[in-house]
Amino acid sequence: MTFHFSPISRAVRTCALLLALLLPAAARADEGMWLPLLLKQLNEADMRQKGLKLTAEDIYSVNRGSLKDAVVQFGGGCTGEIISGEGLLLTNHHCGYSQIQQHSSVENDYLTKGYWAMTRDQELPNPGLTATFIVRMEDVTGAVLQGIPGGIAEAERERTVQQRITQVAQKAVEGTHYKAFVRPMFGGNEYYLFVTEVFEDVRLVGAPPSSIGKFGGDTDNWAWPRHTGDFSMFRIYAGPDNKPAPYSKANKPYQPKHYLPISMAGVQPGDFTLVFGFPGRTTEYLTSWGVDEVYAASDPAKVKVRDAKLRVLDADMKASDKVRIQYAAKYASLANYWKKWIGEMRGLRRLDATARKQQQEQQFRAWVAQGDATRKAAYGQILDQLEQQYRLVRPYVVARDYTTEAALGVELVAYANSLQNLLDLIQNKAPQAELATAVGKARTGTTNFFRNYSAPTDQKVAAALLPLYADGTPAELLPDYVKTLRAKNTSPAAWASFAADLYGRSKLTSEADAQKVLDELLKGNAQPLLADPAYQLASAVVSTYRQKVLPTYTTAQDQITLLQRTYMAGLRQWQPERKFYPDANSTLRVAYGQVAGYQPADGTEYEYYTTLDGIMEKADPTNPEFEVPARLAELYQNKDFGPYAVNGTVPVAFTATNHTTGGNSGSPVINGRGELIGINFDRNWEGTMSDIMYDPDRVRNITLDVHYMLFVVDKFAGAGHLVKEMKLVNMPLNGRANSPLEPNTKKQKVKVKREKAAAL
Repeated sequence: MTFHFSPISRAVRTCALLLALLLPAAARADEGMWLPLLLKQLNEADMRQKGLKLTAEDIYSVNRGSLKDAVVQFGGGCTGEIISGEGLLLTNHHCGYSQIQQHSSVENDYLTKGYWAMTRDQELPNPGLTATFIVRMEDVTGAVLQGIPGGIAEAERERTVQQRITQVAQKAVEGTHYKAFVRPMFGGNEYYLFVTEVFEDVRLVGAPPSSIGKFGGDTDNWAWPRHTGDFSMFRIYAGPDNKPAPYSKANKPYQPKHYLPISMAGVQPGDFTLVFGFPGRTTEYLTSWGVDEVYAASDPAKVKVRDAKLRVLDADMKASDKVRIQYAAKYASLANYWKKWIGEMRGLRRLDATARKQQQEQQFRAWVAQGDATRKAAYGQILDQLEQQYRLVRPYVVARDYTTEAALGVELVAYANSLQNLLDLIQNKAPQAELATAVGKARTGTTNFFRNYSAPTDQKVAAALLPLYADGTPAELLPDYVKTLRAKNTSPAAWASFAADLYGRSKLTSEADAQKVLDELLKGNAQPLLADPAYQLASAVVSTYRQKVLPTYTTAQDQITLLQRTYMAGLRQWQPERKFYPDANSTLRVAYGQVAGYQPADGTEYEYYTTLDGIMEKADPTNPEFEVPARLAELYQNKDFGPYAVNGTVPVAFTATNHTTGGNSGSPVINGRGELIGINFDRNWEGTMSDIMYDPDRVRNITLDVHYMLFVVDKFAGAGHLVKEMKLVNMPLNGRANSPLEPNTKKQKVKVKREKAAAL
């Protein structure tokens, strides 16, 4: 981190940013998550101006191999890329974390020690894990919406839309092994078909130890500078015809249509970068009331609950290796968005996002007022109606968040609730065969649940979270059962006593006892479950939620969806010159930008890269988040960097201006020549509000540099056979020498304080 005194005042910069954010012109700077299908008409010229050497056809093509054929949706929520002709897949360590955890035990702790398959036979299968390629995409708006009258009731419209979506998807893959789905864009004003090829034999090849893959832990998460080796490797296997096949030892490594060569030329400020992946969800076109709901209601509630839960888990994980392994993936998932929401609130406050949305809405109202009767009829009341629905739904949003995060954040309560469907079958006198099938699934689920469950830990979680649920949920939306509990338990000690009694009496806190309850349910005897205090609590919570919260919440959200679709159509009419991109919805997108540092605050400037030197500066053997493996320290001490060194060290990470979000984890970061230069793994904390509002000055994606990835695989892990699979390209960009990092002696380097997370 470097510090500078800026000659431009904060007020001047704020003014300039305000003007930029209020301009109704094209998407600002490098904002946008673009559909690959439309790059030719919308983005190619701008991308080439920024440094792209490829064509839109090189990025997305249905006629030949292109970049899209090297990109997969990894599992259900991340991205991965193919980096060899034998199906070798690269993604983030945190994306493969649950698979690494499932293969780990106290005896074989791959989370702590890492894992590397030295032969193909050692590559570990992962049941349920998939890798999904996009074969093609198509605008099917006409087929979905043609002939649907404008004044039709929303429920009827949605039924018609869903019927047509099903027909379009089925027709697209009829007679093939492909799958297909259709997604709405721009709030349902457009619809796009995605044809996919889904591989289900995906095996773990390698992962660094957590001291590399999670270096910096929660302290550095969502922060810059980063020094995390956040990567893991898998391999896709296929049947003898190179098509998807269930796991079999006879399967062969998948032969891709395209895989990414890896550039060794490095990066410099201003270099073109392209992120290709499956961003999860953004809401860039929210109204001011939607932004305020996130900022003032939803995020604060979720942060408060997760803060309490994380404290409990952290203490128990530090006290027990067994609990640490059981809860490693759960903790990481909880902590990730806990910190993201904190940064999001800070960013929205700094941008004064609600006020800026209000300004846009005033301009929209003026445009409507200046229009003809048709425009006024279509959009004259839309904002008032949106405001009304947001005000109506606010308490129900709070109740939803406390129910899902606090009440159902107690694992015992969530597990008890999962058995409700068995009671329904018994009460509805379902055929015995149907009941037996459901109980069989519940048995498997029970075994999986208790594999990573600690009742003593969960009891502490219950004592911490249940009072938050009782106090945070609006009183009129609380179950009477919980109101009674709240009246009796007025102190932390009282809630702890209640939790001890609950867990002491419940038969659902151990696998053996839970399986006995399932035995009785299979016989049609519901009494053991009905009498269980954990089920009684879960039933009270969920039934009240379904009766008092969900109906109003769903109705209001449906209305907001309908109104937002109309508002979105109005925005596009109001700003016909603007290039709109659809909100992220886990479909394949391209984001592009340039390598750049940034100024997180007045007088502070961050460089665009970090190195192995910074890892050693942060090293702290007394802090598990900053432990450095002995082998890594030895390599550093001996300057044994192999061919991966630049200016006497190893580049670790860099920042760029690409617009990313959850789901982009593991996405390839590609240079202007179509070569892999890094793996996207995070955003900076100051930019997490970019899911709602993009700030070109501060939004940065954080990328693991391929030099560090290769160095860890080859020199640290001794898995050079994997590097030999890859195609390493030494071609320097723009005629530069092969030195991505220039020494900077003028700027003072300072050590990042690890206490910053606590202060924040």
